[in-house]
Amino acid sequence: MAAGDITTDQQSIANGARLTIRPAAGVEWVVHNLYYGGAVSIHRTDGVHDLTYDTDTGAGARLGYVWHLTHGIYLELENTSGGNVVMGYDGVVTKE
Repeated sequence: MAAGDITTDQQSIANGARLTIRPAAGVEWVVHNLYYGGAVSIHRTDGVHDLTYDTDTGAGARLGYVWHLTHGIYLELENTSGGNVVMGYDGVVTKE
């Protein structure tokens, strides 16, 4: 991917598991939208210090945000729904 390209993913995530939204080393992204088909906790993490800063009790989305992500600071969507749900995101590569 090059700067300006879209980064996106969508997967089925098991209950208690997380969708990790993390660029490769040296790459930076701005993620604008998160999508989830069931209850979630949204985490900002560096892999050691985990900040749960938002939750939702059902299917939904967070649209039009500006999350700046690096390999060292990234997001994780945790499935807290009790079953498998589809989760995804989209954003833009800002540094390759």
